[in-house]
Amino acid sequence: MAAVGKIEQRLIELGFPLPEVAKPVAAYTPAVVSGNLVFTSGQLPFVNGALPAAGKVGNADGLVDPAEAKRLATLCALNALAAVKLALGDLDRVTRIVKVVGFVASVPEFTGQPGVMNGASEFLAEVFGDAGVHARSAVGVPVLPLDSAVEVELIAEFA
Repeated sequence: MAAVGKIEQRLIELGFPLPEVAKPVAAYTPAVVSGNLVFTSGQLPFVNGALPAAGKVGNADGLVDPAEAKRLATLCALNALAAVKLALGDLDRVTRIVKVVGFVASVPEFTGQPGVMNGASEFLAEVFGDAGVHARSAVGVPVLPLDSAVEVELIAEFA
């Protein structure tokens, strides 16, 4: 078994061992390297190949609770890191998380998309420290692939 790097060890300590990269659900690749940046495709909150929750985010019965959606955003970020590792071979090469873009499938009256995306942002800062603090967009959308409640993509700088 290959040695586990410092960042992967940190993920294990946090209770988030790095998963296998999710199979693309359409015609794209999980991550692309350009110069010293790696760009991930949008990552859904898959756990063992399945979505743990689906539907719109909101504050009413029958909707995905914002706290649950925040947890799902964390899983999206974890899956994005798996895509980064696939592209780079080692997460220890990451020197900075530059940008995170988060999409929240939500009902029209829900305006808490930034709070949901804090799940991804707080997680990345916990994993990478100051190098995990990034620029971000949090966007509400009517629907996401497979009826996922959240989707996250990121840009990471590496050496």
